[in-house]
Amino acid sequence: MVALTPREEDIQKMLAAKCHIGTRNLELAMSDYVWRRRSDGIHIINVGKTWEKIHLAARIIVTIENAADVLAVSARPYGGRAVLKFASYTGAQADAKRYTPGTFTNQITQNFREPRLLIVTDPRTDSQAVKEASKVNIPVIAFCDSDSPLENVDVAIPANNKGKYSIGLLYYLLAREVNRLRGTAPRNDEWIGEDGRPVSVDLFFYRDPEEIEKAVEEQEAKRAAQYEEQQQQQQEQVDEFGPVDPSLQQQDFGMQQGNIEQNWDNGTGAQAGQDFGMQQAQASVPGTGGWEQGQF
Repeated sequence: MVALTPREEDIQKMLAAKCHIGTRNLELAMSDYVWRRRSDGIHIINVGKTWEKIHLAARIIVTIENAADVLAVSARPYGGRAVLKFASYTGAQADAKRYTPGTFTNQITQNFREPRLLIVTDPRTDSQAVKEASKVNIPVIAFCDSDSPLENVDVAIPANNKGKYSIGLLYYLLAREVNRLRGTAPRNDEWIGEDGRPVSVDLFFYRDPEEIEKAVEEQEAKRAAQYEEQQQQQQEQVDEFGPVDPSLQQQDFGMQQGNIEQNWDNGTGAQAGQDFGMQQAQASVPGTGGWEQGQF
């Protein structure tokens, strides 16, 4: 019972992500998971039952010996990034694009798969995968909203399966619980990935390409502003101390050139002349310079 007891911060995250917000329609089989109905007609899902079903689904996933036999499917765009991150942190397989009919039933297709467990984001949008899984006896775990059909669904996790934050948080909680049951993540401490960094729930959220481009533009604008600020600071320093006199630069260059010529006349040039004279003397003596021995 200790493992099933939710922490306050987890419940706050679920409420902030609106995991409890259902729809105006209600499926009869989902009435057991609905807490109440608001005045505007929106059904409120019981987050306590959502938490219990997440733990139940995690225990089922852990019983699969080979993690690659678990397949997470999401035809909804908001769930594409979530299923990919779930597969990355649990070792499962992911299908974040449109489901190809016959993937479970037609062995001739190139994408033919035989998973032992199927996880779907929405049993309505992923109805083809759920239908084929029922034909080949594959258990199905599904995130179900208040209007989701439960036909051919073995384990229904009641939650909002239409919001991008809700879907991301649900897959994050499920992946974290799977790692906790496997012993790779502590139960009372922060979840740390294999790279040694904390696993953030933001990694599971859907990101709009326009938002990514906007973030890149903001970073470029920030860098440009920093560069302009540096240039302005350098200009202020020049204005404060004054520009460098070109005559002083030329005078320094002449002094350096004079020192080099003086060093050449005093030491370096004389030493080079002595070395050259010794080489000529050795070359004039037979057998000493290598000329008479046929080395050249």
